[in-house]
Amino acid sequence: MTLTAPETGRESHERPVLLSVEDDPGVARAIARDLRRRYGDTHRVVRAESGPEGLDALRELTVRGDRVALLLADHRMPAMTGIEFLEQAMDLVPDAKRVLLTAYADTDAAIRAINEVDLDRYLLKPWDPPEERLYPPLDELLKEWAATSKAPTEGLTLVGHQWSAQTQLAKEFLARNGIPYRHLDVRGEEARRLLAVARLDDTPDELPVAFMPDGTVLARCTPRDLAERVGLSTAAGSPFYDVVVVGGGPAGLGSAVYAASEGLRTLLVERAATGGQAGQSSRIENYLGFPRGVSGADLAQRARDQALRFGVEIVTTVEVTSLESSGEGRKAHFADGSEVACHAVVLATGVSYTTLPAPGVAEFTGRGVYQGAAAHEAHNCEGQDVYIVGAANSAGQAALFFAKYASRVVIVARGADLRRSMSEYLVARIEASDNIVVRTCTEIEAAEGGEHLERLRLRDNRNDTVETVDAEWLFIFIGAKPRTSWLGEGVVRDEKGFLVTGPDLLDAQRRPPAGWPLDRDPYLLETSVPGVFAAGDVRATSIKRVASAVGEGALAVSLVHRYLEGL
Repeated sequence: MTLTAPETGRESHERPVLLSVEDDPGVARAIARDLRRRYGDTHRVVRAESGPEGLDALRELTVRGDRVALLLADHRMPAMTGIEFLEQAMDLVPDAKRVLLTAYADTDAAIRAINEVDLDRYLLKPWDPPEERLYPPLDELLKEWAATSKAPTEGLTLVGHQWSAQTQLAKEFLARNGIPYRHLDVRGEEARRLLAVARLDDTPDELPVAFMPDGTVLARCTPRDLAERVGLSTAAGSPFYDVVVVGGGPAGLGSAVYAASEGLRTLLVERAATGGQAGQSSRIENYLGFPRGVSGADLAQRARDQALRFGVEIVTTVEVTSLESSGEGRKAHFADGSEVACHAVVLATGVSYTTLPAPGVAEFTGRGVYQGAAAHEAHNCEGQDVYIVGAANSAGQAALFFAKYASRVVIVARGADLRRSMSEYLVARIEASDNIVVRTCTEIEAAEGGEHLERLRLRDNRNDTVETVDAEWLFIFIGAKPRTSWLGEGVVRDEKGFLVTGPDLLDAQRRPPAGWPLDRDPYLLETSVPGVFAAGDVRATSIKRVASAVGEGALAVSLVHRYLEGL
């Protein structure tokens, strides 16, 4: 494939392609010259010197997501005739207009090709002057193509099964990191065409497949694969930092911003995406400074941009597996075997929603059952019933969000009244909604289905009756389980796994925990390991709100300074 002028970037990607296939170099240059003269400002001109080379060019353009508006192929080529090329090209770019370039003696073959390969036009060579014999028919064809062509797709294309847990994992990663993408279900025509172009199968061994804007194809892609390709850092750039912040939710981002803004070299380590659980919230309406509310994703992106502006180094899809004390320093060990050293650590790993123990729920996770909002699935829920389990603010926010798309949203709550655990402003809006139903004193007894979730069995605890309802969408917002088991026995936790800090570590005689090596007591947010602090939801007795998490993140940095002064 030869571009008449080197082009890169978004502008190049958005301009439709005109592809000419001609084996004679002189004629090929003449075609490209005439096309560029007329259409160079609005289209990209690409030329190939044989049918096979032209097909390879189309495969590359298709994988990159480029739109091909017009194909011009010379009829008499040795390796593959123009008609043969256009016939095979139909499978790759079915919407492109097809033009056969032919000599007067071959007009009979061209006329037959109109029916055989759905040819749009044939043009006789030579076409001088092009203003009379080339441009008018091409203008007409391009106008027809533009009237029916889809707008260019921004970002990458993800091909996978709608009811695949691996596909859902990739979709959630892309959505939560704000990476533009579109998902094509593998059973659709366009998805099958893309897989055929990439010479891949629609088997679990290949899916999901990411078609990157630069033409790269990632089969069986993981979040880490995607992170590396879209430019997210997946490895620390230095062996040593002043502070390592583990977790990229509100508390972690707050710590990182304040630490870096005060001159500390800061590394933020996140397993999935910045924003944490709050980043999945459809709208946070009681956060100070946002009178009309703000989406969790927007708030997370603002905080991430702020952190980067102050020089925070952020690594994604990286999991910390252990912490090690090394003299006055600390070491964070990662799942990939790498490690970094630091003076201090802030643990802001947050919490995850508790999994429902009901039969079938685990089986259908990622196939109709989701932990948290999974806002990227909202459009797929259009016109259907959505079930939400939970009675806290996160469940209420999700219910109001999905109510914009679903025909009906059913909140399943074990308690007798939402007001016991949900903010009044959310309850009032739920009660005022026409398509939100609240079922109190109710639990999910089982999830059933085949390829994906199809039914739920609901138990009404007031009268001990069970009802089976049709349901393809279940979103779970219950409980709060901290991810702290990786810390080992050296870090004190309460009976639920939350990190105990500061004065709460002291016993009845106001003595520090066993093994505490310093003469002073632990600072307010300091764990049982000196220099290791906890902030946000992961900390025992913390207030589970976004604003308080950000505040604790900032406070942890002031305590880090005090700790560093004492070294």
